[in-house]
Amino acid sequence: MRLRALRGGRTSIPRGLALGLAVVLSLAGPARAGENLDGLRHSMVEQQVKQRGITQPEVLAAMEQVPRHLFVPDSLRADAYSDRPLVLSPGRTVYQPYMVALMTSLLELKKGDKVLEIGTGSGYHAAVLSRIARSVYSVEIEETIANQASKRLSVLGYHNVEIRVGDGYRGWSEKAPFDAILLSAAPPHPPKRLIEQLRVGGRMVVPVGDRLLQDLLVITKAADGIEKRTVIPVRLSPMKGKVQDGG
Repeated sequence: MRLRALRGGRTSIPRGLALGLAVVLSLAGPARAGENLDGLRHSMVEQQVKQRGITQPEVLAAMEQVPRHLFVPDSLRADAYSDRPLVLSPGRTVYQPYMVALMTSLLELKKGDKVLEIGTGSGYHAAVLSRIARSVYSVEIEETIANQASKRLSVLGYHNVEIRVGDGYRGWSEKAPFDAILLSAAPPHPPKRLIEQLRVGGRMVVPVGDRLLQDLLVITKAADGIEKRTVIPVRLSPMKGKVQDGG
């Protein structure tokens, strides 16, 4: 399946003043709320991302542009720009902003790149990737989540993201080769089938390890094999599907 593609006390106020006050509040209230969210997002980028060493202009701009609060439930919007991951439901998490920025920066994307993302989730990371790359193809194993993400991205105008329901361990061979591949969930080892779908010179960012702890790797595909670099230890969601069977 492919998805083409969020009584208290009274005070007496004169009627004319009340009407004027209502107009002012109706105009100023939303603007102030928007400005506050813009400010929180800017602070997130400056303090959580830039000060930790992520300086690529494209990545910083993408993190500034994408409204993270629109990718989480209303109950979590007050925390959307906090320095921590947000648990949406069991097994579903929007990662810490720094982690999103770090993984994106490690891909070293260019404007014309075609990216494969494994694990769509809320669609937030796909939206960030789409502000840099030409096109993003994202695979999500759970149909309901994929549908929700597809609708959200479409409504918000991220039209260069395409989502498919499927096992990310198998990738998306019809769209290969990819300039970059990002795995949002951790397999016990880098999936060979995904490496095959990476073009020569392309990069894969993948957390590899068990359920408790993984290493974040950057894999670069060369004509005669692959090069692997370990970045940092991480603890991200385990990969679901065929990979759990050792396939």
